[in-house]
Amino acid sequence: METAPDRLESAVVSRLMWRLMPFLFLLYIVAYLDRINVSFAVLQMRGQLGLSDRAYGRAAGMFFAGYFFFQLPSNLVLEKFGVRRWISGLMVTWGVISCLMIFIRGPISFYGMRFLLGAAEAGFFPGMILYMKRWFPANARGRAVAWFMTANPIAGIVGSPVSGALLGISGKGLSGWQWMFLMEGVPAIFLGATVYWVLSDSPKEAGWLKGEERAWLLERLAREQQAEPALQKGSFWEVLVSPRIWMLSLVYFGVATTMYGVTLWLPSVIRSLSGLSYLLTGLASALPFLVTAVVMVLVGMHSDRTGERRWHTAVPAFVGAAALVAAGYGRSTVVVVACIGLGLVCAESMVGPFWAMATSRMVGLSAAAGIAVINSLANLGGYYGPDIIGFFRKLNGGFRGGLLAIGATLALSGAIALIVGRAPAGERSTGPA
Repeated sequence: METAPDRLESAVVSRLMWRLMPFLFLLYIVAYLDRINVSFAVLQMRGQLGLSDRAYGRAAGMFFAGYFFFQLPSNLVLEKFGVRRWISGLMVTWGVISCLMIFIRGPISFYGMRFLLGAAEAGFFPGMILYMKRWFPANARGRAVAWFMTANPIAGIVGSPVSGALLGISGKGLSGWQWMFLMEGVPAIFLGATVYWVLSDSPKEAGWLKGEERAWLLERLAREQQAEPALQKGSFWEVLVSPRIWMLSLVYFGVATTMYGVTLWLPSVIRSLSGLSYLLTGLASALPFLVTAVVMVLVGMHSDRTGERRWHTAVPAFVGAAALVAAGYGRSTVVVVACIGLGLVCAESMVGPFWAMATSRMVGLSAAAGIAVINSLANLGGYYGPDIIGFFRKLNGGFRGGLLAIGATLALSGAIALIVGRAPAGERSTGPA
């Protein structure tokens, strides 16, 4: 039978989910769409600007070079100035940069604009993870992150057919790919301007929480923070040299490698194998994202319900790796696309349990620094994934080598997750890791 404290907890978590997650979700859809829409733009840019497959792979990944260099500074600034000011400014900035992509004229300007876009987006995702840690109790965090991360596949579901359709627009001296960048950059500018008025920096400032709800939430979050075994609060440098942080970064490196290696090449794979139109390529590209949106939430919810994190991270990694190997050796379009899609589903399903596991021992400044270090190092996989496929495409004209390399990386991530996810000896008797 549910007790009064249980009912209060359920009410608070439900209120947080309904009040915060739809807006955070919308912000991330826009962020993710602006980083992956290049996968459709290149279908026209390749011919109009004379881009090679290797040049595209490098440009697609260059986003993550900017992401790497600017993420930690951006997240530390966010810690000082608060979510509303910083995220608002970042969104307006990357929206403008996305619109300016219409001026790309060749490989060098392509690399430069992708680098700037990555630098502008660098603080967004780790800032959102930190934000959710400050609002959601530990036993609801995996679910919250999983719902938040469904913005990735939803961006693919919505953005793929829209981007494919926008490629058919021309006029005013602009090609379809230029109209696509222009029209898909505007929502970031608009939403960025609204962030300051919609979000509160902490539960203390949230007027929409009732008095007893606010008191319960603040007390619960404070108790959890005090109980968390420390990655020590004070030392930023201890975060940088922590073996746990580096191992977590390697786990998430495999996730990023797969997510972006697959996402940024999927339209090219489908179009090269099937010869479909831009619009039909977009519709076909949306299917794996549709499955991903459902599966990743189910995995996150099951991880929260059982309290288990490391196997919920590792098993999808192993299944995804096997699927990518099968895709590399597949002979039919349906088999190849289905297996690549399964690899994407599995990689995305790791995210909720992974971040719940990763943030379970972070407090204070180390939370901001630790999240940023993990995300910045790991998202170099966003450079490696697209580039390794471009490398093998140039080498032998096929996708097999790149898919096998990504599959091996994902399998390694699963193995490391089993190691780093083990609870310290003193905590193993208290429950699952």
